[in-house]
Amino acid sequence: MPPASPLLALFLAAAIITCAAATTSSSSFQADALLAFMAALTVPPEAAPTFATWDATAASAPCGFTGVTCASGNVTALSLPAHKLSAATVPFADLCASLPSLATLSLPENSLAGGIDGVVACTALRDLNLAFNSFTGSVPDLSPLSGLRRLNVSSNCFDGAFPWRSLAATPGLTLLALGDNPFLAPTAPFPAEVTRLTNLTVLYMSAVKLGGAIPQEIGDLVNLEDLELSDNDLTGEIPSEIARLTRLTHLELYNNSLRGPLPDGFGNLTKLQYFDASQNNLTGTLAELRSLTRLVSLQLFFNGFTGEVPPEFGDFKELVNLSLYNNNLTGELPRSLGSWAPFNFIDVSTNALSGPIPPDMCKQGTMLKLLMLENNFSGGIPETYASCKTLVRFRVSKNSLSGEVPEGLWALPNVNVIDLAGNQFTGSIGDGIGNATAMTILYLGGNRFTGAIPPSIGDAASLETMDLSWNQLSGEIPDSIGRLSRLGSLDIEGNAIGGPIPASLGSCSALSTVNFAGNRLSGAIPAELGNLQRLNSLDVSRNDLSGAVPASLAALKLSSLNMSDNYLTGPVPDALAISAYGESFVGNPGLCATNGAVFLHRCGPSSGSRSANAALQAITCILAVTAVLLAVLGVAIYLQKRRRAAEAAEGLGPAGKLFAKNGSWDLKSFRILAFDEREIIDGVRDENLIGSGGSGNVYRVKLGNGAVVAVKHITRRAAMAAGSTAPSAAMLGGAARRTASVRCREFDSEVGTLSAIRHVNVVKLLCSITSSDGAASLLVYEHLPNGSLYERLHGTGAASAGRKLGGGLGWAERHDVAGEGGETESRDLVDWVSRRLESREKVMSLVDPAIVEGWAREEAVRVLRVAVLCTSRTPSMRPSMRSVVQMLEDAAAAREDDDAKVLEVKVV
Repeated sequence: MPPASPLLALFLAAAIITCAAATTSSSSFQADALLAFMAALTVPPEAAPTFATWDATAASAPCGFTGVTCASGNVTALSLPAHKLSAATVPFADLCASLPSLATLSLPENSLAGGIDGVVACTALRDLNLAFNSFTGSVPDLSPLSGLRRLNVSSNCFDGAFPWRSLAATPGLTLLALGDNPFLAPTAPFPAEVTRLTNLTVLYMSAVKLGGAIPQEIGDLVNLEDLELSDNDLTGEIPSEIARLTRLTHLELYNNSLRGPLPDGFGNLTKLQYFDASQNNLTGTLAELRSLTRLVSLQLFFNGFTGEVPPEFGDFKELVNLSLYNNNLTGELPRSLGSWAPFNFIDVSTNALSGPIPPDMCKQGTMLKLLMLENNFSGGIPETYASCKTLVRFRVSKNSLSGEVPEGLWALPNVNVIDLAGNQFTGSIGDGIGNATAMTILYLGGNRFTGAIPPSIGDAASLETMDLSWNQLSGEIPDSIGRLSRLGSLDIEGNAIGGPIPASLGSCSALSTVNFAGNRLSGAIPAELGNLQRLNSLDVSRNDLSGAVPASLAALKLSSLNMSDNYLTGPVPDALAISAYGESFVGNPGLCATNGAVFLHRCGPSSGSRSANAALQAITCILAVTAVLLAVLGVAIYLQKRRRAAEAAEGLGPAGKLFAKNGSWDLKSFRILAFDEREIIDGVRDENLIGSGGSGNVYRVKLGNGAVVAVKHITRRAAMAAGSTAPSAAMLGGAARRTASVRCREFDSEVGTLSAIRHVNVVKLLCSITSSDGAASLLVYEHLPNGSLYERLHGTGAASAGRKLGGGLGWAERHDVAGEGGETESRDLVDWVSRRLESREKVMSLVDPAIVEGWAREEAVRVLRVAVLCTSRTPSMRPSMRSVVQMLEDAAAAREDDDAKVLEVKVV
């Protein structure tokens, strides 16, 4: 072969130089584009090492930049996940124009914002991942990205309609993830374009406001391995065609409105590992699941499933998580359930399951939570759980369990909650409970436990709530209880515990509720209880306590106090001898008052001496009889004078006014006022009457400044009438006078209380105006025009208009009303409701049909149960207000618990 000519050699050299120069120029151009992209970002210190390599002067730029991949000298991938990068806007259009070979753009788990319209300029993209950011605006038409294989824009803040039609231009998609974009416009029916993407292996469309039924065409996506449609508005039944998706490993349908049974053939999904269809309206049995032997997690809570738990579940060797609570399941649980895999969670609460507790769910030593409350389980607690060191919750309350609790269960080192209430357990509380240093809640109420409270209880330093009520405990309250500095609620009611109340209890600074009722406690009430500044409810009734009521208790702000039926003596501190505690001291004949409290006899020189008290009572009775006789003799004169005085005070003035201009009035203001008493008095006239009640009429008064107030007119005649409703009252004028006098004092007390209250749910009392002779009083309140609670709930009258405009109360608002104060269930209504608690169907029939969400109806039932407790015929059985608030908060918190369980499964 002849040698190449010098001219050809020169040409080849020039070509090589030109290509090298072009490559260098292209690399520099791409490096500049990436540096401009970085300049638009806010880079936190922890991401600085990544961008330290982004140096335009480096020989390897930009292909040596961390997160950048090149092919043939061109940038083909930019991947910067979870770097905590932030930006108000990202220059996608400029980046795409400068990187024409970019096939992968992955920026998930940052804090990037702004729109993403410019990303469609990256026409070579095959993989686009912008998940877990804060991007806004609409998702652009994706048609230019025809080569796209993986699209993930989930967990952002996109709004408007998703461009479903543009998916027709991306038939090669294998992953479509756009879930958790709660601001997208609702979509119904299910978009047909999605069911034509037959190459999909992952379809994540949870929480995108998807409505309508799951289409039969979903069965055409035969390559799917992960299908997630949770947190939407899907309706109808699960189509039988879903059984064609035999490659599925994940299927999540929770929190929709799906109904009907699991379809025939569902058992063909034998590769399924994670299945969650909780919070729907599914019915039928679980029989279709018995062949799904590879299940790892099964979540079907809040549905209407019936029948038994398939015995095959006991042979599932990979199952670690089972949640079936709030269904109608019956029969026994498989004995070998959870014994094969590292089982960690079971919740089958609120069903009708029976039989024994499976013994080996902690066989692998990994179990965290065992929740089996509100069923019909029987037998004892298997000894195997006494060594389950990983347990954090053990709840089996409201079953028919019996026998002694395994000793080791009391001493579990990581347990937060032990709940054994409402069973038939016997034996004693184990001394090892002092080793349960992580335990915050101990519920043992309503069993047959005997023996004493172990002194080691003081070592359970994390305890916050301890309920030992209605057992057969004896002995004394140990002094060590004073070491429980976090204890907020202590209930030992209905036992046979004796001895004194330990003074050390005053060291439990977090206590808000103490219930020692119905025991055999003796001795004096320790003054140290006055140190409990957080104490809200104190019940020591039905014991053998003696001595005085400690003066130190007067400093406490108690919403509930019960010391009745003891042997207490001496004067009650003035701050406690008030009408709010009128029933708190009954059954203590030795108690007296120095402030004239009508429910206690007045203290004399020998107060505290039973013989002196008896003599004083005899004298009091003689004086009372004499007073009645004198009152009967003078009743005619008294009534005549009173009638004349009332008529003079209530005589109509000119122009239909209730009061004449003359007369003197006393105004007491409780807020800053922009009016005087005359403006109020002039406005109390017939045409302004808006309501009436047992204590007087209510008027709507418009003031000169345009403001409107509500004025309640209370007269002494109304008080007298209220005190004379009994047939014998006309003959017992003295009794009527005393009733009216008491009512006047109660009126003054109420005015004092209302004037001091500053609460969003209590109408503001602006001032009181009283006539000089005391015959009539006006109470001036802020005017609330929104109608009654009934109208807000049921949409009558003025409230109905608001309901039509999107008003009315949903369950969340009704829960708030129930927790913060509502209207009181007549006694007949309470009895009627109580009788309907015997079955789930009857209970659910009580819930307002307007509340349609399953979770809301269940929560309404929980709140109803609280209401029934609050209206118990036996006052001592009613929970304290603090307990009521806690129970209502627990009812609402169940939503968060459910969400947490769902999240836990997704993480697994």
